[in-house]
Amino acid sequence: MSAELKAINITKQYKDTKALDNITLSITPGKIYGLLGRNGAGKTTLLSALTAQIRITSGEVLYGEEKVWENENALKDLCFSREINPVTFMGPNTLKVKDYLEAASSYLPHWDKEYADRLIKEFNLDPKKKVSKLSKGMMSMLTIVIAMASMAPITMLDEPVAGLDVVARELFYKILLEDYTKTNRTFIVSTHIIEEAVDAIEEVIILNKGKIICQENTVDFIGSYQLISGKDSVIDEISSKFEVIHTDTSGRSKSICVHTDYDSAEKLCQGYNVDVSPLSLQKIFVYLTEDNK
Repeated sequence: MSAELKAINITKQYKDTKALDNITLSITPGKIYGLLGRNGAGKTTLLSALTAQIRITSGEVLYGEEKVWENENALKDLCFSREINPVTFMGPNTLKVKDYLEAASSYLPHWDKEYADRLIKEFNLDPKKKVSKLSKGMMSMLTIVIAMASMAPITMLDEPVAGLDVVARELFYKILLEDYTKTNRTFIVSTHIIEEAVDAIEEVIILNKGKIICQENTVDFIGSYQLISGKDSVIDEISSKFEVIHTDTSGRSKSICVHTDYDSAEKLCQGYNVDVSPLSLQKIFVYLTEDNK
């Protein structure tokens, strides 16, 4: 069983840009986390900081009570499987799939070769194929194989389904949930394809412009936002009763996304001719991270 992974007031500064801005979060063992954020929000930087792949500007990352930076004892339990580059500074990446697996087995102490071999077959990957010849989807499959076969107590995947077709994406989530059920490992999955991930993630973390704006149980989080729709004059009259996150207007109709639970919204809307309905995680994410907020 892994220990708790904690980021305490971590900041990562690149010249005039704060990629991470005073972030504090806790990764509790035995959960699947969904890390959501727009392009440039800082997701990859955060995962890199949590696994000591970059030096943070300030703050600290702890695994249990030990600092992660340059700590082999802590790092052996952490795996961050990130996108593989088909091109190196010397030209095309001529390493083969089997070369990556051999390298992974040497630096990941919990490596399970039999599991890796099985996943290679499930994804129909050719071990002898050069990385430079792999499609975008195949490279994603290779990063998934490395992450899953690492058997690291805390395993992080950065956009693992990028480039995968719908069949391969479903296979990934099937493998993820089967592994989680069997091992109770901790997973952090960063993804842009939100609705396909929602059933797998127990806790959602939303990163926006280098800051965490939400870390909450997924079901509770989705249940805390509602959409209220009706005539614009009626919506204008009741909007002051709520914390309004987003407004849409279409002709004489209007809808507002409000931050409250369903029962409270229904109660406050009694006597008004409006509809109260739940929202998807993807819609809530869009409303919370849109540029005009």
